[in-house]
Amino acid sequence: MRAAIFRDGQIVADTLPDPVPAAGQVLVKTLACGICGSDLHARKHAHRMVELSRHLSNGRRPMDLSRDVVFGHEFCCEVIDYGPSTQRKFKPGTRVCSVPGLLTATGPQSIGYSNDNVGGYAERMLLSEALMLEVPNGLPAEHAALTEPLAVGIHAVAKANVQGNEVPLVIGCGPVGLAVIAGLKLKGLHPIVAADYSPARRALAEKMGADVVIDPAKVLPFKTWAEHAQMTPEQKAARSPMQALLPALKPALVFECVGVPGVIQQIFEGAPRDARIVVVGVCMETDRSEPMLGIMKELNVQYVLGYTPAEFASSLHLLAEGKVEAAPLITGKVGIDGVAQAFTDLGNPERHTKILVEPWR
Repeated sequence: MRAAIFRDGQIVADTLPDPVPAAGQVLVKTLACGICGSDLHARKHAHRMVELSRHLSNGRRPMDLSRDVVFGHEFCCEVIDYGPSTQRKFKPGTRVCSVPGLLTATGPQSIGYSNDNVGGYAERMLLSEALMLEVPNGLPAEHAALTEPLAVGIHAVAKANVQGNEVPLVIGCGPVGLAVIAGLKLKGLHPIVAADYSPARRALAEKMGADVVIDPAKVLPFKTWAEHAQMTPEQKAARSPMQALLPALKPALVFECVGVPGVIQQIFEGAPRDARIVVVGVCMETDRSEPMLGIMKELNVQYVLGYTPAEFASSLHLLAEGKVEAAPLITGKVGIDGVAQAFTDLGNPERHTKILVEPWR
């Protein structure tokens, strides 16, 4: 089969042996797979990712960068055939999604950052039958492939412990930030304030549900946020005498969706007292922040990763039921031969937000 392979630090198109399903596994045809920002980070910071994985793996094997790796963990597939000890619950041709993990005799393994389990940048791959979900309501494969990134945003909002009286600020409107905006809209939390340097991404943020969009090059995000976070006269009157000494602002809920060094420090500097900060962006480099700022402001910082299986399943149904619109996020499609160029093209936010790999294209 053909695949776009991470080899010697580059993405190359080549052939690999077809995978063979083991007990409980299913051979599937990859229909569509999104290129994730984490994949871009992995190509650039692969050695750092391996170092951290080795430190945190709890016995699981990190990627061996001297061997081939096939990225791709945002996928929709079609059932081809079953391995032994399977229930064959879906007919061949059924479109399915799955969390990007494989259940094996030695324990769970990742899909997409593994030497042994190819990801969605390949024509075929393996899934665990127990983890597969049928795509409902005739949802197109290209939209079903966005289940995984949407689940990241849904999980981030869930971990934010929303009380209902906050005014959210989303810093960064790439795919992760847009998924967070969709999750906040589903919670009914308004106004949603979003900031990004890219006009194209600001326009997408509005489509996904942001009420106020900001260009940080022209306006300070927290200044605009404060304008939309003023307490009502009733809320001001209900404050205690000590609270009345503080600015009359509603609680701040800040989502860091950029993942580059320096952003967390900027949020520490701009955030109001008692703000809750949810770090969703994945920064692969060493970063620094001033703890004293967090101490003096009593900031609450929550780091998040991935999603639960229930959140993944819920995200698939949100897309299938039209509660979240996927189409605006898709800005390009490529076959296997176009993956390397797509990695470069995604560096321009004015051109692309989410490029899908369609291996049979």
